[in-house]
Amino acid sequence: MPTLIDHTKNKMLPWIAALAFFMQMLDSTILNTALPAIALSLNTTALGLQSAVISYALTVAMLIPISGWLADRFGTRIIFIIAVVLFSLGSLLCALSPTLLLLVCARIIQGIGGAMMMPVARLAILRAYPRHQLLAIMNFIAIPGLIGPVLGPLFGGWLVTYATWHWIFLINLPIGIIGIICAYRTMPNFKTQTKPFDYYGFILFGSSLAIISMSLVFIGDNIVSLYNSLFILVIGFALLLLYSIHAKYYLTPLISLSLFKIRTFSVGIIGSVVSRLGIACIPFLMPLMFQIVFNYTPLQAGLMMCPLALGSLAAKSFVVKILHVLGYRVTLMSVTCLMGLMIAQFALYSPNHSFWWLVGPLFIMGVLMSIHFSAMNTITLVDLNENNGSEGNSLMAVTQQISMSFGIAMSTILLNVFSTYSSGALIDNFHHTFLVMGVATLFSAIVFSFLKPNDGDILTSR
Repeated sequence: MPTLIDHTKNKMLPWIAALAFFMQMLDSTILNTALPAIALSLNTTALGLQSAVISYALTVAMLIPISGWLADRFGTRIIFIIAVVLFSLGSLLCALSPTLLLLVCARIIQGIGGAMMMPVARLAILRAYPRHQLLAIMNFIAIPGLIGPVLGPLFGGWLVTYATWHWIFLINLPIGIIGIICAYRTMPNFKTQTKPFDYYGFILFGSSLAIISMSLVFIGDNIVSLYNSLFILVIGFALLLLYSIHAKYYLTPLISLSLFKIRTFSVGIIGSVVSRLGIACIPFLMPLMFQIVFNYTPLQAGLMMCPLALGSLAAKSFVVKILHVLGYRVTLMSVTCLMGLMIAQFALYSPNHSFWWLVGPLFIMGVLMSIHFSAMNTITLVDLNENNGSEGNSLMAVTQQISMSFGIAMSTILLNVFSTYSSGALIDNFHHTFLVMGVATLFSAIVFSFLKPNDGDILTSR
């Protein structure tokens, strides 16, 4: 059984996790900027390149659930190093791909590594440190995840403009090498007694997540008709229902439903899914509105998202103090309500306003998102133990992956509906979408009301 380690002797572990998180988040956003250039180079269309995007998303969604089992069986250090090697190798092969087919294969290799990289790093953190240190560490690790999606489009646009698209993949190599070296030298290789692998459960659960992810990509990018996308989504949920029936009666399921008997975990998971629906619309809708309605260049639209990242970084200095004073229940309910109001107020802006009017609200939104993510991630994990830690951590990674896609898909559907059935200007369609997503976020605060006032106290104790 793993034992707690002295974090003063292992200061690199949070940095390793943060590095992995940054590499993964940067890669997930940097590719979209380079799609036209890649399509031209590979003699295909930007729509045809969606197979490269979908193949990665499906691989990650399908394999995340087994990351915990593999780490328990072979050790956190070994699986993490393998994950980074596969991610880096996949990145190299992507850069060297002369055809679309080889690019898709390389993205699958990338996806195998990406599915295990961050969940295993977070599992090592969960087992390496006592609960009262978890908040500060998870708060630190979350920083790359907040700035990666902002830097991705900017960096991708710069590389495509002044270098070639190949470099959006090649930049992963030095980061990966550093991560491998640091992990080999400092990451503990935690193992636990593993239960038999649930092959049938993996097929049901993994397939359901892959199909749901595929349908959400279809909706978000308008690849097939909305009705066909929704039909695929229903199939995915049907498989998920079959898995829940299987897990109820199978002795050692891949992901046990008993996890939801833990109140903090269930509230954290459900709250994450519901609240991220609104949060995901900001990095998706804002750059789109800036370019389509405000006539900003892609670089200008990307720069407009910088206040969001700066606000997120600024909040990291005081989020622990806020949670210490207010507690998790009050903090999550209050911040979620404020985020809903902030999302809704973006409906007030038009091209007539100076961009300076948006800098302040975007900065505040970044602050709120940072507090929200730090609080939500740590309250979800706080009451997990040695027996269910890997399962719970894997399930949290799955919901984070899926819920952000749900938010983008919902924003896309609303924008399309308002564009189809509304006779107003294009800016009005964006305004209506912001209002609906803001109200939806407001209602998600109800989920966090099920926390008790003392939930998470161990995380803020000194």
